[in-house]
Amino acid sequence: MLRELLSIFRPGNPLQAMADNFAKMIDLTHEQTVKAGEIYFSRTTSPESRSEIRRMDVEVNKLERKIRKQVIQRLSLRGTTQQVPYSLLLMSLVKDVERIGDYAKNLSEVVDFSSDPLPDDEITAELHEFRKFVETAFGSTAEIFSASDREGAIELITAGRGLAQRSDALLSRIARSDYNASLTTSAILGTRYYKRIGAHLLNILSSVVMPLHKLDYYDESSTDIGGSSRSA
Repeated sequence: MLRELLSIFRPGNPLQAMADNFAKMIDLTHEQTVKAGEIYFSRTTSPESRSEIRRMDVEVNKLERKIRKQVIQRLSLRGTTQQVPYSLLLMSLVKDVERIGDYAKNLSEVVDFSSDPLPDDEITAELHEFRKFVETAFGSTAEIFSASDREGAIELITAGRGLAQRSDALLSRIARSDYNASLTTSAILGTRYYKRIGAHLLNILSSVVMPLHKLDYYDESSTDIGGSSRSA
């Protein structure tokens, strides 16, 4: 779907307005994720920061609905059959972006369960690595799209598979740790939310290397980036 994806973002394309709204969704969820990470690791929040994350989440949801409406309106016109693949692609991608916003909001709310500082240990260090990967992946995704970088997409998808595996292993380590109930809950939720944010980012990247009917199947264990199963 690389050609179709790039066509959406080309100036003058009839779907440009939808692409602009999609870009806004990406920017908003990126900002949400960064702010949620600051709250999660600092263990502090304020009414203002929480309100800002919720405001962005509402805006992301509105943009998703707007894009859906734009797609329906566009496809109701005569002579738009050739735009069906582009439209289906956007409908799939916007759902992934909307889910990122939900998980970022959830991450910011973990402090409600536990405000105890995260210990300075290997578990917290790995959580910081998950955060770094996810936040960096946002910027890399934009660069990969603009450069038509299929190899870069495959490299990031492969790295994302590794993150998912490490996340599962970390959950086992947390379960065996001597954390109290509050810290255990906090660490497990942080691990799961970062895994899911990363997964949805990589679903978006899969549009660079996969045909439309195989979007989201980046996390197959085979080496050819594709397959018929997906992780939970």
